[in-house]
Amino acid sequence: MPATTPIPPSIILDCDPGHDDAIAIVVAAQHTNLLGITTVAGNAPLTLTTRNALIMTDLLGIDTPVHSGAERPLVAPPRHAGYVHGASGLDGADLPEPSRPVDSNHAIDFIIDTCRNTEGVWLVPIGPLTNIALALRAAPDLAGRIAGISLMGGGTFGNRTAAAEFNLWADPEAAAMVFDYGGPLMMSGLDVTHQFQATPDRVDKVRALPGRLAELLADLLVFFSHTYTTRHDDMGGAAVHDPIAVMALTHPELFTVVRRHVVIEVWGEHTRGMTLIDQRSLIERRPPNCDMLTHVDADAAFDVIVRAIAAFSR
Repeated sequence: MPATTPIPPSIILDCDPGHDDAIAIVVAAQHTNLLGITTVAGNAPLTLTTRNALIMTDLLGIDTPVHSGAERPLVAPPRHAGYVHGASGLDGADLPEPSRPVDSNHAIDFIIDTCRNTEGVWLVPIGPLTNIALALRAAPDLAGRIAGISLMGGGTFGNRTAAAEFNLWADPEAAAMVFDYGGPLMMSGLDVTHQFQATPDRVDKVRALPGRLAELLADLLVFFSHTYTTRHDDMGGAAVHDPIAVMALTHPELFTVVRRHVVIEVWGEHTRGMTLIDQRSLIERRPPNCDMLTHVDADAAFDVIVRAIAAFSR
């Protein structure tokens, strides 16, 4: 009998575009049943992350609904990442204006309604976890209805501080709620995403593709990579974090995964937003609550991205 084609996972992509979010949108559009895109403040203010999400749907020629959500964290003041992504959140390319307005400003309602009306939805948050936490708090039944949560964030080291990765540092209270929600949870943290860099040879593969989308994404990756190579001792290109959380669902064979218990530090003066990952061998350690990605076949994963871009670039 011929091999059957795996059913693409149904997902809601919760994002704050962001250069790597833009790549994640391309991969999700190609390899998942993308039910909707919800936006959150993070890499840039909400108005800009929403604008960038709409631009990406235009460039891909998809009619996926876009719903804007939380404009600030649950407790902390909003803090953005213009030092990495530029003032617009997508600096580095001459992008068009969006052709359509946002579908609504009620991302949390969209998440709740979609997860209640559709079986087996994966939530894939790749920015601060504010929208996801608000949805879980407003509708506790979602914890038992969704297929799981595959997020980008955390790790055994930080980038915004020595201890904390940006997405979880931006809203630790929301992150703590998500890590405690009780269902399947996958964490694509810095340990794996820093293995996945937009090196010059990989950017060249994107630029060699025909079409406007490839040209724009190559320009974006060049800008993104410059912010990494000039701010790190040992990076050959930008860490393309966010597509990992999508490919963890669509291409699991590319990753090594371990089971860990993970909690979020919300109080520490120097450790706020840290993912405390229990790696002890003690028998009495707490049971794992998280699948933690540790390694990626980076060349094969980047080929997934190149093929996805090629599918939309004309």
